[in-house]
Amino acid sequence: MKTENIIKLQQQMNYKNTFTVSTKIIAILGVFALFSCGEQMAIKKVDASTIKVTGELKAELTSPPFVPASVGDRSAKKLIVAMEILEQEGEMTDGVKYVYWTFGGSVPGSFIRTRVGDEVEFTLKNHPDNKLPHNIDLHAVTGAGGGASSSFVAPGHEVTFSFKTLNPGLYVYHCATAPVGMHIANGMYGLILVEPAGGLPKVDKEYYIMQGDFYTKGKNGEVGLQPFDMQKAIDEKADYVVFNGKVGALTGDNAITAKVGETVRLYVGNGGPNLVSSFHVIGEIFDRVNVEGGSLVNENVQTTLIPAGGAAIVEFKVDVPGTFIIVDHSIFRAFNKGALGMLKVEGEENKTLYSGKQTEGIYNPEGATIQSMPGKEVKVVTATNLKERIALGKIVYGQTCFACHQGEGQGIAGAFPPLANSDYLNADVDRAIKIVLEGKTGEMTVNGKKYNSVMTAQTLTDEEVANVLTYVYSTWGNNKTEVTPMRVLKVKSMH
Repeated sequence: MKTENIIKLQQQMNYKNTFTVSTKIIAILGVFALFSCGEQMAIKKVDASTIKVTGELKAELTSPPFVPASVGDRSAKKLIVAMEILEQEGEMTDGVKYVYWTFGGSVPGSFIRTRVGDEVEFTLKNHPDNKLPHNIDLHAVTGAGGGASSSFVAPGHEVTFSFKTLNPGLYVYHCATAPVGMHIANGMYGLILVEPAGGLPKVDKEYYIMQGDFYTKGKNGEVGLQPFDMQKAIDEKADYVVFNGKVGALTGDNAITAKVGETVRLYVGNGGPNLVSSFHVIGEIFDRVNVEGGSLVNENVQTTLIPAGGAAIVEFKVDVPGTFIIVDHSIFRAFNKGALGMLKVEGEENKTLYSGKQTEGIYNPEGATIQSMPGKEVKVVTATNLKERIALGKIVYGQTCFACHQGEGQGIAGAFPPLANSDYLNADVDRAIKIVLEGKTGEMTVNGKKYNSVMTAQTLTDEEVANVLTYVYSTWGNNKTEVTPMRVLKVKSMH
């Protein structure tokens, strides 16, 4: 055989051997990958519906910023939860009062702590002094409306329903009674924690923080009792963005605390109703974040996003003393609207980690009122005849009145009075105009039935008030009155 042929044959054999070895390596890696994948696939979610409960336990409920004790390694139980809805006046900030609608008398509502596989028997009570019906939608519930369809309850009544906790995680609950946005905006939200079997790992300190955005008739800082402003809420123009229901709920004497060397776990929720939270602790890095309150864990996180109606669990070890400022890093919300809290840490300084002087109170709300840039006013379309007024009024009704009074003016039984064939409405047109302009609270009788609810004053122009009332009076069997802007202006001047 020629020399060049021998060389070629050796090259082919070397290539073949190399290919064979490579193939074997790839095959081995493939088997390893398959084995690893198989291991991952073998970690299946526990079918919590099959978990048997043993015994009964009354749930411990706590107000923010505190949380109940961990479930530890207890077995699944029949967990008894009783929660009362209270509509009560509180303080948004110095001199500014607000009527909050609450679960358990606090904003956010009482913290509920369960474990996967619990069978929760939930009793919702609506205090007899309340004005409105309410319900509860728990994001931890697998079922229609998250419990909302089973929990609608009028003032002075209570209702009981049950559910099984199927998925571990941190979940929001909120009221889902129409208009849903208004109920949430007035403070009706909270958190329910579903721990895995065996409980979460132990930490030194745990706290409950929940962000919410509030919309008041007066501007930021305007003193007095401030009613809810629906138009600002629709436009997502919050006057206050706060932790735990008010400005300063987590500052000064209300600050949460820890000691150097301790691990802190924060259960953080965002009730909304509108704004996403950019949650951040100035001077700390989150060691672990349960993203959106679920099983996915992120590490070494500076700021975590929490959607409206969502949550996150953040953990970190505090290594140096000082006052650590908790903020929504959409930063004007922190320094101008109230989304600011404090974690005060005591202990010995560690100059190696941080040599700067520790100063409390370096970050304070700036207290600036909300300002706006000059701009042109939007021109309001005016009606030139009755037909146009009715058509324009129908648009306003769909945007403003539909949620409470429904598509055919039938209202909601026990909550919002009907506008269709309404003896109350037809008896006094000027009274109806006044109610749209100023709102109304208290008992009234419509078509022989009593209602005791709240109608907020509407932020509408004289033209829009005239149009919507003309539409209502011209439909559903009412008395066909045409309301004009001049009549609206006349009622305004009388009050």
